[in-house]
Amino acid sequence: MNSPFGYNGRILHVDLTRGEIRSEELPEELYRLYVGGGLLGTYFLLRDTKPGVDPLGSENLLIFTSSVIAGLEGVGLARFSVVAKSPQ
Repeated sequence: MNSPFGYNGRILHVDLTRGEIRSEELPEELYRLYVGGGLLGTYFLLRDTKPGVDPLGSENLLIFTSSVIAGLEGVGLARFSVVAKSPQ
């Protein structure tokens, strides 16, 4: 799949606990709806985290995402986002 709006069309999931790597292709509508790495990371957190998971437990996800604007010079532009369920 070619780049829709700066993304390559695939998301790489790396499970360090199990030592597994898998690739996921998302529909173009998701890239339009969840613009930027932080929103896309939040989408995965809400989709893949079980309700009631312990924020400090091993089942809590730690998601690293990059944005399509990564590398551009500008005040306040995030180059990447780290998303997880907070203990607060």
